[in-house]
Amino acid sequence: MSYYQHPSAIVDDGAQIGEGSRVWHFVHVCGGARIGKGVSLGQNVFVGNRVVIGDNCKVQNNVSVYDNVTLEEGVFCGPSMVFTNVYNPRSLIERKDQYRDTLVKKGATLGANCTIVCGVTIGEYAFVGAGAVINKDVPAYALMVGVPARQIGWMSEFGEQLDLPLQGGGEVICPHSDARYVLNGKTLNRLSTQ
Repeated sequence: MSYYQHPSAIVDDGAQIGEGSRVWHFVHVCGGARIGKGVSLGQNVFVGNRVVIGDNCKVQNNVSVYDNVTLEEGVFCGPSMVFTNVYNPRSLIERKDQYRDTLVKKGATLGANCTIVCGVTIGEYAFVGAGAVINKDVPAYALMVGVPARQIGWMSEFGEQLDLPLQGGGEVICPHSDARYVLNGKTLNRLSTQ
């Protein structure tokens, strides 16, 4: 085994877990899950069958990653945050054929106790604040807070808020990484550092 599995964790046959990953106390990984290298699954995490978790993701305690959720490389899922996969669930009506895909792109942060309503895409390096409810797509680098969530700013790849308006134009350098970001309309891009 090229990953660590705590004795209390259950990893079903068929699950793929990459080298150097850590599966902590009371975790359950279903047999169809695909988990990358260097991933940390905190205490009491559940990972469904149709889930992909990229390299170097951190899934903190008490998170359930349900079917049809994809986490790209370097995603952070804060403690007790919530994914869903059915938009209008009812206990008495079977809707397993109506799962909606949720995609969380590279480097995004999902704060503690936030909720991600199924069917959305969260852009690269977006930052969802603690307790926010995401019910629509989130742009790359956007800082989202509230219920329902609204954008209040922009975040660098380093995880620092950038001094830019929500839309229009502008350019700023992250004080921690010296990376340069350019705002064009409602889209923020990091300039190449070649």
